[in-house]
Amino acid sequence: MTNNQTFFEFEIDFVESLRCIPMQVRYKLDTSGIKLKLSDWHQMSQAEREALVELPCITETEIQSYRQYLEQLIFTRTGVPAKQLPIEPQPEWMDSTNLPASVQAKAQEVGLAIATQKWEALTPLQRFALIKLSRSGHENKNFPKAVREFHLA
Repeated sequence: MTNNQTFFEFEIDFVESLRCIPMQVRYKLDTSGIKLKLSDWHQMSQAEREALVELPCITETEIQSYRQYLEQLIFTRTGVPAKQLPIEPQPEWMDSTNLPASVQAKAQEVGLAIATQKWEALTPLQRFALIKLSRSGHENKNFPKAVREFHLA
């Protein structure tokens, strides 16, 4: 696996095996509008998982290529067409000026307040991770770890 990909320290227990979907792939899923279930991820080979980590998904062309690759991969592995997700035209993680309420509430739960300046200094991927980790129904044990890793505490 190449080292130029961003894995977070809070993901360290599973990034070598890629047994869970890393944040950077989840970011690409939301960007390309495809739902990927963990059970589908587990049906993919290590090389296919690594490809989903490494393939670019920034420009419109890259996003379309990523989406097509992922749709084909899911269909090949499961025999079921990929489920589409709505693509946010203005995703919260791209807005460095507004700290989402879910992140504020989760931070307060763990006894923190995140300053707007610190939110602004985060990368879109870091903001994405905090938004995902702050949502109800998500396993939130990594939220405090992410806050420490991103120097927000």
